[in-house]
Amino acid sequence: MKIGIIGAGQIGGNLTRRLTAVGHTVSVANSRGPHTLKDLAEETGATPATVADVVRDAQVVVVTIPLKAVPDLPADLFAGAADGFAAIDTNNYYPQRDGFIEEIENGLPESRWVERHVGHPVVKAFNGTYAEDIVARPRPAGAPDRLAVPVAGDDEAAKRTVRELIDAIGFDTVDAGGLDESWRQQPDTPVYGLREGADAVTRALAEASPERPAAFRAHREP
Repeated sequence: MKIGIIGAGQIGGNLTRRLTAVGHTVSVANSRGPHTLKDLAEETGATPATVADVVRDAQVVVVTIPLKAVPDLPADLFAGAADGFAAIDTNNYYPQRDGFIEEIENGLPESRWVERHVGHPVVKAFNGTYAEDIVARPRPAGAPDRLAVPVAGDDEAAKRTVRELIDAIGFDTVDAGGLDESWRQQPDTPVYGLREGADAVTRALAEASPERPAAFRAHREP
């Protein structure tokens, strides 16, 4: 599968490592340019690229950048992607980093906000995953200590593609519902950062409160 990754931070870098390790063709871009990704490319075999080239013919595109940078992505971000491609959003709203985002503060799920800016349905996954676990804790299917990742999205075909991809890199998944339910896996919810299997992840999603925790609210408007 051809996969494009926009963002080469901890999550993006380790997804690059794991996806190439299981045989996928990966291109990766960051805000500083392909020349800054030489070490990651040499380590993994991934192709450093511009954002436009990362997306071209990609069957899956991962957007894993600071939330505040999402509006700066090209308006035609997904031009040239493969028909029926899936877009994965791994992002979280951290007001201390991202500033005040009124729609999210008023209750819009973070990934719904991302979707509106990128202009294509997204699947929320990996936002509460410890980056090091992506490379350190994959397990074969059926292993008792296999971790589970919640996955939310409205496009059932895209969600299925993402869940199959996550399974292939060594993790179970739990269907977390549509994107309007993705608040259940936002920061400071019971499932956020949970290192457990599918049953525990399912329970944690059910226990979530829609009220945004004080620690993840902006304390003042700009």
